Order: sequence, then structure tokens, then C-alpha cells
Amino acid sequence: MPRKFFKTILQVEILSEDCPFDSENLSEVHRAITDGACSGVVTTVSQQQLTGRQMAHHLIQQDSDPEFFQLDENGKDLIYECQYMTAGLMPTG
Repeated sequence: MPRKFFKTILQVEILSEDCPFDSENLSEVHRAITDGACSGVVTTVSQQQLTGRQMAHHLIQQDSDPEFFQLDENGKDLIYECQYMTAGLMPTG
């Protein structure tokens, strides 16, 4: 069964007094709206299911490696391939 991959885009709205909030660090955002002097809300902007090929593309765009999800640079599933090669169900050459 093929694995499922998802892309979720969140939006963070922060309300502050005296100066704008200027950090993109998620720990600092959390601290500011939970324990700090800011009010905030997180909303889901979009969510979509991706193919392995699309996920590999997005990982590369984020300066990450497709192998993070055991994919090659073209989105081929390395886990699936490894399981079948080990079981002798796929040709190795």
C-alpha cells in the first residue's frame, strides 16, 4: 500500500503592543502568545495530500533531503523498494 504524504500551511496571527513581533522561531512564538505579552491564534490555511514525487520536490525546496521521508530525489519510495528487494520480489539489477 502506498504511503500518504501531506502538506499543511499554517498562519499565525500575533497581536502586540508598542512594537511588532519580529521572530519566526516557533518556540518564541509559542512563548509570546502563551506566557508573554502577545495574543495570538494559529489557523490552517491549506492542507493537501501529495504524491511521493511532489513531496520530494517540496523537501528539496525547503533545503531538506527527500530521504527524510525515505524517498529519492524523484519521489521513489525507498522503503517499498527495500522491502521488496529483501523479500526477493524485485529484480536487483
